[in-house]
Amino acid sequence: MQDHVDVAVIGAGHAGLNAVKEIRKTTDRFVLINGGELGTTCARVGCMPSKVAIHLAELYQSRQRFGHYGIVGAEALKVDQAAALEHVRDLRDTFVDLVMANTTDEMGDELVEGFARFIDANTLAVGNRLIHAKAIVIATGASTMIPLGWKQQLGDRLLTVETLFEQERLPESVAVIGLGPIGVEMGQALHRLGTKVVGVDVGTRIARVQDPEINRLAVEILEREFPVWLGAPVAVERVGEQVRVTQGDREILVDSIFVATGRRPNIEGLDLGKVGCVLDAHGVPLYDPRTLQVGRFPIYLTGDATGGVANLQIAAAQGQVAGYNACHAKPRTLDAKTPMSIVFSDPNIAVVGTPWSQLSADVVVGQQRFGPVGRALIMGSNRGLLRLYADGRTGIVLGGAMVGPRCEHLAHLLAWGIESRMTAEQMLAMPYYHPVIEEALQDALHDLLKGLRRVAPLRTEISSRLGSVARWRRRVSAAS
Repeated sequence: MQDHVDVAVIGAGHAGLNAVKEIRKTTDRFVLINGGELGTTCARVGCMPSKVAIHLAELYQSRQRFGHYGIVGAEALKVDQAAALEHVRDLRDTFVDLVMANTTDEMGDELVEGFARFIDANTLAVGNRLIHAKAIVIATGASTMIPLGWKQQLGDRLLTVETLFEQERLPESVAVIGLGPIGVEMGQALHRLGTKVVGVDVGTRIARVQDPEINRLAVEILEREFPVWLGAPVAVERVGEQVRVTQGDREILVDSIFVATGRRPNIEGLDLGKVGCVLDAHGVPLYDPRTLQVGRFPIYLTGDATGGVANLQIAAAQGQVAGYNACHAKPRTLDAKTPMSIVFSDPNIAVVGTPWSQLSADVVVGQQRFGPVGRALIMGSNRGLLRLYADGRTGIVLGGAMVGPRCEHLAHLLAWGIESRMTAEQMLAMPYYHPVIEEALQDALHDLLKGLRRVAPLRTEISSRLGSVARWRRRVSAAS
């Protein structure tokens, strides 16, 4: 069987669905090809079920503060893990149904179920079916990157975000391997729901944080709940029904490991080598990050399949651009937005704007601890620190990093200010209420402005002296 269409989209995740939404504006001659279960990564195994688990864990953890508020009887509370996991799955299914109700459920022949592979740049095979397309959008998503040999060696002792929520009960003990956003979030949630946890990472930073002060404090806060091992290679070995985890001279036996060592694009089965495009070391085709086009081929790469940071909003924007460009000769380009990373741990960890490693020498830093912030004290959650970075010459706020209560909201406020190229003074001129967590941002901006004002006279003096030297050189040159 052969089909001829204008556009074929591979993958019914968020990027693919947004590509289809854009393609529909131009043509109805398209197909959406999907292998495996329908429903986006976010709804089925990622953002949404993990946040349900985190919310349950935070509710249960809050019992530890009840006594301080005069609420008695907290010691009698227990977690029914089977019921808790069932609740996660129920809400997960609701999110998946909501996504499908307005997308794939409404499709007829446009939806092709099966795994696609390339025959050439314009032809795909799905089983015995050939699909010829003028343009192809790759939106196959990504899945957990598991170190070589671990899956075969550990079997059912190895858990990932794709399998964790399918368990009937949580393991009694677990080593979380990889302390990026997923590892930090799930490690803390598992600990709070009754699992004995140790967190392990080969690096020295957690949760994508580069700012050394924020990283140090984030690690310190996390270590108050469970051991954190950093900075050395990790080895695993199955021992009967358990797993031995070793890092340097430390080792532990656990019931399972939860692997969160990053995400790998789902492109291995596409046979991209038949297209003739250039592939990177991971087998991902080289593409233009502005137009998402793969070389000069009528192929567009989008969403988690690009190998970039997994984020629903980015995937949606990329899907729209890829879908548009697949239908038009004059390409649309992707608008770069202020980058944001939010980790839904307790307290939240967030990084916004220019990362620490890319700041120039003339940056000015302002900060505020959450300790004295009134609203944080009321909430009993005043651990943390907020740091802001500004250009010392212009006062424009460039970025920031934070660990503290409700930083998911502070991060957005900061990102909007950076996106608008606001100075510290302009951000301080915005309205603030009391008592709110946002006053931490206000206080950090005051500290940042003080720093900017301290360096201003020095910069004026240096500029004046450089001007004097330049004028003297001109006079000497004229006299000679």
